[in-house]
Amino acid sequence: MKAFTKEVKIALVAIVGVIILFFGMNFLKGINIFSSTNDYFIEFKDISGLSSSSPIYADGYQVGTVKDVIYDYSGEKPARVVVALDKEMRIPAGSSAEIVSDMMGNVKVNLLLANNPRERVMPGGTIVGEVNGGALGKAAAMVPAIEKLLPKLDSILTSVNTLLADPALAHSLHNVETITHNLTTSSAELNTLMKHLNRNVPSMMAKANGVLDNTNKLTGNLAALDIESTKQQVDQTIASVQQLTNKLNSKDNTLGLLMNDASLYNNLNTTMRSADTLLVNLREHPKRYVHFSIFGKKDK
Repeated sequence: MKAFTKEVKIALVAIVGVIILFFGMNFLKGINIFSSTNDYFIEFKDISGLSSSSPIYADGYQVGTVKDVIYDYSGEKPARVVVALDKEMRIPAGSSAEIVSDMMGNVKVNLLLANNPRERVMPGGTIVGEVNGGALGKAAAMVPAIEKLLPKLDSILTSVNTLLADPALAHSLHNVETITHNLTTSSAELNTLMKHLNRNVPSMMAKANGVLDNTNKLTGNLAALDIESTKQQVDQTIASVQQLTNKLNSKDNTLGLLMNDASLYNNLNTTMRSADTLLVNLREHPKRYVHFSIFGKKDK
């Protein structure tokens, strides 16, 4: 057997180098050529930088890679992404996929598996995809709303500056400080009053109990009274007063005549005038009525 020639050795080294390069490139792309996979299609309206060898994840575990991206240059159909998934991977019908980009710009595909144990997407089938912008996408979606808010924020800041420059605000703050001080003082006085009340509560309760006892005694005394007998006595007293009033108004008795007969009043009046005249005459001419002498009576 002849030894290999120099040319044959160079050819063998080149072939081995190509084989190693092929396996190395596939390894770097994340493609394991020794593992069996099934191909599926995922349709995206926007692939957002997705390329071959991008990883495919399901529930956080890598289950395949992107093999190729088929772009429709006519724009009539969405872009179709060919993905190679493990043969053991079962995709329920109704599942979808989303493209996710991190802060470093790395792009991956997440499979959102549906809860459908009876039906599945067969190899070569198509899965609906969409783009999940993540935090950056949400921030980008908020940009139009923020742009609309900027004029309002500028107006609000202008109003706030005008308000802060108003001297009335400083005066109001001073009043608030005064009110706060007054509230603090009132709170201290209220605490003092509550302490005083707490010390006097036992005596106040004792007095209240005494008042309640007296009230109970008064209620008992009122209950013990013979209301019916008292009422009868009151009725009798009223009847007696009424009878006395009737007698005073009647002329059948002395008091009635004295109060109702005018002639008796006139006679008494005449008698009083006569007595008055007699007293006047007695005072003016006492000798006519009284005669006395120290040495005895003289005969006239």
